[in-house]
Amino acid sequence: MDKVYHFLTLASIALYWFLVAGVSLRVVLKRRAVSVSLSWLMVIYILPIVGVLCYFLFGELNLGRKRAERAKEMFKPFGSWFRSLNDCQAHRPDGMGAHIYKIDELCNHRMGIPALSGNTLSLQNSPNEILHSIIDDIKQAQHSIRMVFYIWHPGGLADSVASALIQAAKRGVDVKLLLDSAGSPRFFRSHWLTMMEDAGIHVVQALEVSPWRIFLRRLDLRQHRKIIVIDDAVAYTGSMNMVDPAYFKQNSGVGQWIDIMVRVTGPAVNVLSAIHCWDWEVETGERNLPHVPECGIDSSSPHHPIQVVPSGPGMPEHLISQVLTLAINQANESVCITTPYFVPSADLLAMLKMTAQRGIKVDLVIPHKNDSVMVKWASRAFYGELLEAGVVIHEFSGGLLHTKSVVIDRQFCLVGTVNLDMRSLWLNFEVTLAVDDEEFTQQLYWQQQSYIEQSTQVDYEVWEQRSLGHRFLERLFYLFNPLL
Repeated sequence: MDKVYHFLTLASIALYWFLVAGVSLRVVLKRRAVSVSLSWLMVIYILPIVGVLCYFLFGELNLGRKRAERAKEMFKPFGSWFRSLNDCQAHRPDGMGAHIYKIDELCNHRMGIPALSGNTLSLQNSPNEILHSIIDDIKQAQHSIRMVFYIWHPGGLADSVASALIQAAKRGVDVKLLLDSAGSPRFFRSHWLTMMEDAGIHVVQALEVSPWRIFLRRLDLRQHRKIIVIDDAVAYTGSMNMVDPAYFKQNSGVGQWIDIMVRVTGPAVNVLSAIHCWDWEVETGERNLPHVPECGIDSSSPHHPIQVVPSGPGMPEHLISQVLTLAINQANESVCITTPYFVPSADLLAMLKMTAQRGIKVDLVIPHKNDSVMVKWASRAFYGELLEAGVVIHEFSGGLLHTKSVVIDRQFCLVGTVNLDMRSLWLNFEVTLAVDDEEFTQQLYWQQQSYIEQSTQVDYEVWEQRSLGHRFLERLFYLFNPLL
């Protein structure tokens, strides 16, 4: 019996060694950022067995066989639809500012999506304003409503939106609702799901969470977009999920979530509609591309070009990350960034430091309290070198600042669903708008300034005196940034 135990022990050690060696070799051979590879190796060796299991679950971008095949087949017809927009009147490269011209070139070459002029934008920064505006537009819908959200949390005005959708469906409007499975569990357990389906609303779980699929698809790959398109005439996107903040995560100790949304009319609406159609087909296999917009614009009116920038599995890799890099590198005076989750890659960290070091005023606004303890401490691991480089860090104390925005030189901006972490920039389904509209950008800049007024600036000398315990937590959670 002792020999059997001895043999089993040696066999287990050998199996574990081969498993760790094999996974380590796979980590090293994958082409990705060195910092990510090193972090994974640390996780694998610090957490025996658990680290290997985490790598199998979260280590590689795996959309799943069916979705990956659909995305591959979709790329050509969707690319043709996007490229057809280059021939419409709303694509006017000659009238674009320097910032968006280069972004138009990038997105056009990589995915066929051009920047389109002739849009109107409305910045909405109050939950009541946002949700009432959405309800009013739903009540006016005549043909179609397309929605995709990461979180739908029942309660408050979110229930009023649900009621408006049900009434729209009953009067014959085609309503398609795509919700992330992991982000919206309360919705899928609520009575609203049955009521919507009974009314004829098509409700689909995106990236369904199931114990049977954990090894078939990356578990933390999420549908993080927030898009509403009504009659292909009005669209919304931004940072706000379908929640009423007064009824959402009230026990988390971070205060109400602070968000913005952008209401859009004009040719860019159809591009956002096409992005929803992409997501719908990836999940269901059903193709329903919108009509190509007429794109007629008044030459005497401001052009207001908007570049819709999507990213995610099946789309060109790191497109939003590249757009962010292009935008920040063009800054001549200032960059102001708001993000709830700040865990930058080595490249993004170096770019922010270099931008500050070349004399550009760089402001970073992040929440003082965060609903993710790991992200909170991992974020602070970057404070020292950012402060030393001249980046000004503001910790917002008026709630959980969830707005994702970048303003360049008070003339150009990015606004959408993207956090400044590797999950958003490299992994999830996301969307952002690159906006060449000085008036809208100024409104967004004033919104950012209102956040700064409710923040405390981090002082470098005081920061350097923080306790050893805080330093330990920062470095500990920094090691797990591939999982954040």
